[in-house]
Amino acid sequence: MAGQVFAYIVHKNGVADDTAMELLAAAAKIDAGVPVTAVVTGAGAELDGVCNSLTASYPEVWKIDNPALAYPNAEIIRKALVNILPADAIVLLPYDTFGLDLGPGLSIKLDSAYVADAVDFEGVDGSRLKVVRQEYSGMVSTHVLCDLSKGAVLTCRPGSFQPVDNTTAAGKVVDKSPDAGDLTVKRRYIQVVEAEKGDVDITKSDVLVSVGRGIEDQENIELAEDLAQSMGAVVSCSRPIVDAKWLEKARQVGTSGQTVKPKVYLALGISGSFQHLGGIKGAPFIVAVNKNPKAPIFQVADVGIVEDILEFIPELAEKVKESK
Repeated sequence: MAGQVFAYIVHKNGVADDTAMELLAAAAKIDAGVPVTAVVTGAGAELDGVCNSLTASYPEVWKIDNPALAYPNAEIIRKALVNILPADAIVLLPYDTFGLDLGPGLSIKLDSAYVADAVDFEGVDGSRLKVVRQEYSGMVSTHVLCDLSKGAVLTCRPGSFQPVDNTTAAGKVVDKSPDAGDLTVKRRYIQVVEAEKGDVDITKSDVLVSVGRGIEDQENIELAEDLAQSMGAVVSCSRPIVDAKWLEKARQVGTSGQTVKPKVYLALGISGSFQHLGGIKGAPFIVAVNKNPKAPIFQVADVGIVEDILEFIPELAEKVKESK
């Protein structure tokens, strides 16, 4: 393999995102013998806390502390990374809205290869890495050969790489702030506009009964509500349900909706796009029910059931009620 592997760590309110451990697992799929360096940007004591927490899993954590980085601005971070990363660096990013903003331009500035939305890596042959992607809403898997000779920027789909249980790294924090260079840019942060709150806060629920396009009709949502009530759960949904105005925006799970961390996630008639899965954090127990056996949701589910949800939901609700 060519260069050193780096993982850019997303964090919020002093806590590293779940993808921090997923990127470590992704790096092991590329080459288990190569140490991975975490790169963290931000400002102040909050940044220090994140960096220190990562030393339990990463052998080395590079810190870039600058007031301009208090809010994650991809234009600024791109300039900083170009100044500190070696020419043949292999950079791993989460495939989310921020990764989509940062990754392509970073690969151009580094003059390296770029592959987006990786769901798996199947080893290196010489300087070529086999990257697995999904097309047609997950119906088809494709293999892409990525040339690592000049480095690469790879975005990894959240939830696709099982987090590594590694808390024995005893790593160290290296301050790269002086090497980041001039971080003045044209684009600047103004404010955060919080998503509207509905009558139910799905982010606080331990059990979610989530419905997708497979529910077919607005009247059928009553079936999910009855099941959720019997389970002591809350009803959530995927984006098509909100777009159809069958449920309010506050119940949407996904990168353009709410980020949830339930203990149990029941996905009913949800295909499992990366936008939806990107809103599910904390490695919950996922039960997926879908009549399409090739639905991408089955690749991340702990239990998968191929069935028509309109027949399955009433049966399950009845069984739950009987058990009580």
